[in-house]
Amino acid sequence: MNTLERLRSGQLLGSTRLTLACGLTEFPREIFDLADTLEILDLSGNALRTLPDDLARLHQLRILFCSDNQFTELPAVLGQCPRLTMVGFKANQIHTVSSQALPRGLRWLILTDNRLQALPPEIGQCAQLQKLMLAGNQLQALPPELAACTRLELVRIAANRLTAFPDMLLRLPRLAWLAYAGNPFCEALESPAQGQTPTKAIAWTQLELAHRLGEGASGVIHHATLHQDAGARQVAVKLFKGAVTSDGLPHCEMAACIRAGAHPHLIPVLGEVVDHPSGAQGLVMSLIDPAFANLAGPPSLDSCTRDVYAADATFDGLAALGIVRGIASAARHLHAQGMLHGDLYAHNILHSPTGAALLGDFGAASFVAPAPPQQALALQRMEVRAFACLLEELLERSPALRDGSDTLSALASACLTNDVQARPLFAEVEQRLHQAVREAQTRAETSAG
Repeated sequence: MNTLERLRSGQLLGSTRLTLACGLTEFPREIFDLADTLEILDLSGNALRTLPDDLARLHQLRILFCSDNQFTELPAVLGQCPRLTMVGFKANQIHTVSSQALPRGLRWLILTDNRLQALPPEIGQCAQLQKLMLAGNQLQALPPELAACTRLELVRIAANRLTAFPDMLLRLPRLAWLAYAGNPFCEALESPAQGQTPTKAIAWTQLELAHRLGEGASGVIHHATLHQDAGARQVAVKLFKGAVTSDGLPHCEMAACIRAGAHPHLIPVLGEVVDHPSGAQGLVMSLIDPAFANLAGPPSLDSCTRDVYAADATFDGLAALGIVRGIASAARHLHAQGMLHGDLYAHNILHSPTGAALLGDFGAASFVAPAPPQQALALQRMEVRAFACLLEELLERSPALRDGSDTLSALASACLTNDVQARPLFAEVEQRLHQAVREAQTRAETSAG
């Protein structure tokens, strides 16, 4: 018996979460039988165009997903739902968002891959908004009222029609994760002629793909063998899907991976795949030692913008220091290359038990114009806040660091400050981390003695 039949038979009474993906063209009225308990409703992957005018009867509803449907407008009834904090309408045909459609308690809004040309000024009244995902639309500007959303931490505006960078974003005190590649104002920076390091062309016929290592929004990573005159080599091959993702466009990610260049704490790019039989784009990268693992999992529906660590995750003090030093060094290198990572998160970091770290996933990366310099520095300081979140998370899970280093606590506070201009740049962050390492080594020697 499928979920819809179980719903209609009353078997799902008392449910807090409901997922229906069965070609729906109308909202099943039986969902209202769950009004006293239903908190999460996922109607993605159907053929819906409207929601009922009395949707607010679902008075416990906190999260609503309606991605991959046929909506042309964000339903105005959403604004009447008293507890709604997360709204996801990715990959519809939405061109209009009315002022009535935005719940005042909204924390997370996903309108990726639609046809939006503008947002209503009333979005500035969503004072709790933390995450705004608008990649793959037709936006030509952002409403100035968005500046009132001072809790915003993550913004995705890549692959739109913005002709100028929205400077108002740089004044948002908590913004830490930003992606804006693939807009008209970025075209000159994203041109291959603009400082991009040439990469070696690797013919598809030289590659022998084996099993999958992983799959993300932008592509699939395979274990592969690279056949060369010097012999065979085990590598990783990422083949890009070509469609817009929540972060932006895959070809922008590929350009960023190449522009990033070589650094000890970045995954080395060996070359670019050419002559793929279906024309797919791809990169050949070094195969990472299986001893490396993801530092954390991505944010949950409840944590919104913060990563989720294993419940028992703890880190040795020197290993944790190794991780943050490596990532700070990688971030400084990227900034020197004229780019932001855009997604500097623990879930995009591979680490080893000894404290080695590799920063990956350039899907949200954006290039930074050198002028005006104030803008470039403000963008760098914005990403320093993302690093501060990582440092704070590791301090919470490393008792030796948390209890023994005033230097690290002071650094985290400095990087987290809401005064964007007062944050240190990564060069200073590295210097203060070196000091913290010396302090940790001294404590270890004193303890051993």
